[in-house]
Amino acid sequence: MHSANDITLELDDEAATLACGERLASILVSGLNIYLHGDLGAGKTTFVRGVLHGLGHIGKVKSPTYTLVEYYVVSRYNVYHFDLYRFIDEEEWNAAGFRDYFNPQSICMIEWPEKAAHILPEPDIHVQLSPFNAGRKIQFSAGSLLGKACLEKF
Repeated sequence: MHSANDITLELDDEAATLACGERLASILVSGLNIYLHGDLGAGKTTFVRGVLHGLGHIGKVKSPTYTLVEYYVVSRYNVYHFDLYRFIDEEEWNAAGFRDYFNPQSICMIEWPEKAAHILPEPDIHVQLSPFNAGRKIQFSAGSLLGKACLEKF
């Protein structure tokens, strides 16, 4: 591990990715915006599943590829899981009221944030997933003071 501004871990398999998500869940606070980066199949949704299970969600966690967002009430948090891979229309964003989901009472986890970078709020934490050996590498970096404070506890 490195400084709180740059933490890199090697994850051997899917179980390790889920466990890493559960570990991150233990230090999350309301108001966080977490950007998830990585190619298709890098493990972004698996990581989110680990976070949600770490927060106490029981049940299925599906990728919101077609719905753009899935909403979960877990523990004391409102968690919004966005997948913007198919996002193309800013009007859809505005009409659906997605902007309102980004507030001090919520945790927003956004896959493919670059697809809507011009309308998203700034990230507090970046999570980069990439293939590495037989598993994957995950890298966390802070994008704000709130994100840095959380990663210092990680």
